Amino acid sequence: MDIRRTVLWMIFAFSLLLLWNNWQVQHGKQSLFGPSTPAAQTQNAKPAEPAPTASIPNAPAANTGSSTPSAPGSSVPGTGTPVKAEEVVVTSDALRLTFDTTGAQLIRAELLKFTDGDTQRPTVLLDRSPNLTYIAQTGVVGAANGESFPTHQTPFRLVSTERTMTGDSLPIVFEAESGGLKVTKTFTLHRGRYDVDVRHDLSNTGSGPVKPALYLQLERDGSDPAGTSSFYHTFTGMAVYSDQEHFQKVTWSDIQKNKGGYVKQADNGWIAVVQHYFATAWIPPQGKARSNEVLQVQPNLYAVRTVEAVGEVAPGSTATVDSHLWVGPQDQKAMAALAPGLETVVDYGWLTIIAKPLFTLMTWLHSVLGNWGWTIVALTVIIKAIFFPLAAASYKSMARMKRVAPRLQALKEKYGDDRQKLNQAMMEMYRTEKINPLGGCLPMVVQIPVFISLYWVLLASVEMRGAPWILWVHDLSVRDPFFILPAIMMGTMFLQIRLNPTPPDPIQAKVMMVMPLVFGGMMFFFPAGLVLYWCVNNTLSIAQQWTITKKMEKETAGTANS
Repeated sequence: MDIRRTVLWMIFAFSLLLLWNNWQVQHGKQSLFGPSTPAAQTQNAKPAEPAPTASIPNAPAANTGSSTPSAPGSSVPGTGTPVKAEEVVVTSDALRLTFDTTGAQLIRAELLKFTDGDTQRPTVLLDRSPNLTYIAQTGVVGAANGESFPTHQTPFRLVSTERTMTGDSLPIVFEAESGGLKVTKTFTLHRGRYDVDVRHDLSNTGSGPVKPALYLQLERDGSDPAGTSSFYHTFTGMAVYSDQEHFQKVTWSDIQKNKGGYVKQADNGWIAVVQHYFATAWIPPQGKARSNEVLQVQPNLYAVRTVEAVGEVAPGSTATVDSHLWVGPQDQKAMAALAPGLETVVDYGWLTIIAKPLFTLMTWLHSVLGNWGWTIVALTVIIKAIFFPLAAASYKSMARMKRVAPRLQALKEKYGDDRQKLNQAMMEMYRTEKINPLGGCLPMVVQIPVFISLYWVLLASVEMRGAPWILWVHDLSVRDPFFILPAIMMGTMFLQIRLNPTPPDPIQAKVMMVMPLVFGGMMFFFPAGLVLYWCVNNTLSIAQQWTITKKMEKETAGTANS
């Protein structure tokens, strides 16, 4: 068996696998290696209307006792007289939020500590504009006798006066009354945090008891986030989490086809919209029964919501529901502290069992080194050290193959086209020289899951966004501006090939020399942090291979002299 031909075919097959995977993802299929993207037909489409048009959900019939809950698309009573909507902008040290008094909807969220790479302006996550519809809404349903409680379509009035945080928190209060129910929404921002406390006070101003239900809702269109790369893919879509099924993703195409699988009834968990580096999530009170729904509102506009029955509220009484809204980066530590499983929005796919410990190690290294670039370097060194015994076995096998290369060429010349005799002679030579034909491949195969896991860790970690390394690398999450790291990667790949046994087949040799150009060319468009990892990995591999090869050459020379 020709190990060089095997290695060549493995590289060729892996290249085809990458091409097939990219084709699958571009056509809305599941990625073979991790999170997938939505269907291609919805990626570039824009919503026809920038204004939200989500229907009002039905109240849980078993809990509200209402025979006529608000129907989807029904008008809101009390809005016959035009009420001028107002946009209210509030600011903390981490967030700048814009509310629309119609429904007290959150229609824009700027992350002040994260800047856009091109304009250096704050990153806009939520927005209601011609280019993007992505908003957070709440409302109350369950009114009887054709009435309607305040929903996300009802005019609210601003009660609070402060709009800029001066202390450790900033409450923003809105009020509306409809159908004998007064709803007070209080959004409380906290210093240095991306979670917003949201309290709903439901006061019965009528003469009879009511059974309202509160819904929390996120709307988003199917367009790609700004800066999406066409060379690597991350998931953008809806998510539902529960103790029963844990993290469940729902793509835009699944919503269109009404075949997305998610838990519809639960008393725990949360709902979210996920995209690369960032997420928005509603976390309702835990331990209370609720229904979840993911739906298409209109072409290229989708909603995910959860509806919870509040219970009976007597006349003159008030029921309070406390929820949380996350609007910010995929900060795994802060998200895990806010709600169980919320950190799983950072999706590593089927290799999570490996990727999670890698991320934990990476964050610890950063706490020591203080620089994410050097953290990547240190992490790569540790991984190479762990796999050194496997790498040593691989390089020893390659060194033996390189040593017997002249004899292998002589066998090929001797037997010509007689493949059976040639293979028999090769196997005999391998037994005599104690060479395992797969010795150079198997150690590499064992390491592949770790390398893919590290790829997703580096690609998905928001910590890389805007993080500098040295000199010209000012952001590890974007491509190298001067393409220095990709050039170094190609150079190290060429050197690795030179250290390996030269294939006797001229065509194979030429293909092997082209591979660095192919993979290196791809890395011109990948984040600098990923390319840095491959450069360090290749450099360490070269050092290991050169050291082991030289050691074996000395051992061989010493044996020959003795």
